[in-house]
Amino acid sequence: MTAVPSDVRLPRTAVVADPDAGRRALNAHALREAGYTVLEAADTNALARLLDAGEPSVIIADAPLSAVRTTAPVLVLVDLDDPADIAAANPAGIHDCITKPPAPQELVHRASVLIEQVSHRRASRQEAEGLREQLREVSAAVRATNDPQEIANHVVAGFGRTFKADYVVLATFEDHRVPVITATWHRRGLVALPSEALPGEDEARATADALWAGTETLSTEGSEADADAPARPAPAVAGAASTLAVPIGEGNSSLGIIWIAMMERPRTWSSAELGLIQHVAGNAAYGLIQSHLINSQQQVVKQLRELDKAKTDFLATVNHELRTPLTSIMAYLDMIQESTEHPVSKEVHQMLDIVVRNTERLRTLIEDMLSVSRGGLDDTMMHRAPVRLGQTLDLVAAALRPLATLQNVTIDVDPVPEDPEILADEVQLQQVFTNLVSNAIKFTPSGGRIEVGSESHAGADGSKWATVRIADTGIGISSDEINHVFTRFYRASNAMSGAIPGTGLGLAISKDIVDRHGGRIDVASTLGAGTTVTVSLPLGTDHAQVN
Repeated sequence: MTAVPSDVRLPRTAVVADPDAGRRALNAHALREAGYTVLEAADTNALARLLDAGEPSVIIADAPLSAVRTTAPVLVLVDLDDPADIAAANPAGIHDCITKPPAPQELVHRASVLIEQVSHRRASRQEAEGLREQLREVSAAVRATNDPQEIANHVVAGFGRTFKADYVVLATFEDHRVPVITATWHRRGLVALPSEALPGEDEARATADALWAGTETLSTEGSEADADAPARPAPAVAGAASTLAVPIGEGNSSLGIIWIAMMERPRTWSSAELGLIQHVAGNAAYGLIQSHLINSQQQVVKQLRELDKAKTDFLATVNHELRTPLTSIMAYLDMIQESTEHPVSKEVHQMLDIVVRNTERLRTLIEDMLSVSRGGLDDTMMHRAPVRLGQTLDLVAAALRPLATLQNVTIDVDPVPEDPEILADEVQLQQVFTNLVSNAIKFTPSGGRIEVGSESHAGADGSKWATVRIADTGIGISSDEINHVFTRFYRASNAMSGAIPGTGLGLAISKDIVDRHGGRIDVASTLGAGTTVTVSLPLGTDHAQVN
């Protein structure tokens, strides 16, 4: 027979509910003799009123009266020969049964043991909830950082404080998924744990792999889960009274291990505790893997930025070194062409024109490369002022007509009834339309035609826009490649196969300039029939100032 709990003498209350007055009086008397404060109820209504007034330590109820809503433990009086009593004794909430009429000592004993058991279960649930809350804070701290060492430190400190351990150690193994780190924690007043006190790396890895394969933990003292498991030697922290080994893993293999050591007292772990520990260990594994990936990506980004800066510095240096002699060449060419004392022949003048054009082309290429090396244009370099769009298009067309004439291509600029005024950087705007018209010239075969037109219109939201269309009858672009034309250094396949010169930077730079002016640029093309580029720019100052 189970011993009566030691705290049976503590003040306790009992409600005895029984329609049999004689049996009710005998049971109440036995409980009062044992030190209980007893209240009596003869029917369901009387029992309900007593429970509304307060919850007793235990309820002694006859089976027909046992179907009550209460969190108090219920001891049901059952007649084993009466099927109705047996059926009534099965509802949820009843914790124990005793045959009636019970012996007084047996009644007191069973009631006291029932109170003790329920109290113990409640205390265990409260303790588990407290542990769960503390470990929830550990998991939150793990999720709040991307530093692997901080994650490990949060885990060992959280386990140590939550389970009142003496030492906690987390160590990861050599693995591409996580960095190799070690985190230790020890209770205040203890010296740091020497490294030789821990199992060796090979033994620790073998233990972690075996535990991870079985989704287990291993304790030198034991746990509720180990009760039916076969005995096996467990690696331990040297000098510890008990050690718990918890694997950290992901997928099919372990990544590390956690040691929780009690130096002076043995420790048996409950299933709830082990479940919570494994849950936090899983969060730690996920956090370590993610933080390692993030840190690796950050290192790659840092290296790419360093390489990009080196590239930019190199291109800026090359640009400067090329520009200086190129400026001298262009100056001397101008002097030779404009010389009146020693005029050159017509044939030489034509050759000089070719040299000048190629020199200008080289200068433009150098400036484009410098713009790309800087990552685009700088807003601080833009000088906005009112610009007449039609006038700008006329200037660009006039400058490029000699090149078009050499290609036997016609440039037509449609007259503009009202020349709209936009707020823009005139030099950059000329660069955009120069790039677009020169591209049209390059990709239009002899005898082709280029039309440049502009118009003003209102958007759906009432905003006013100026639109410029540059249409050619050139070789066109395939539908598969049209989405890539604004990518830097991209060149269409027919341009490559036709050996048409270019760098693939003109459209990319043009789009950058248009975007910075608050506009947009679109390309429509039919392979073998021609291409139309549309540039839309906001009229007035609102869009320009916003962008």
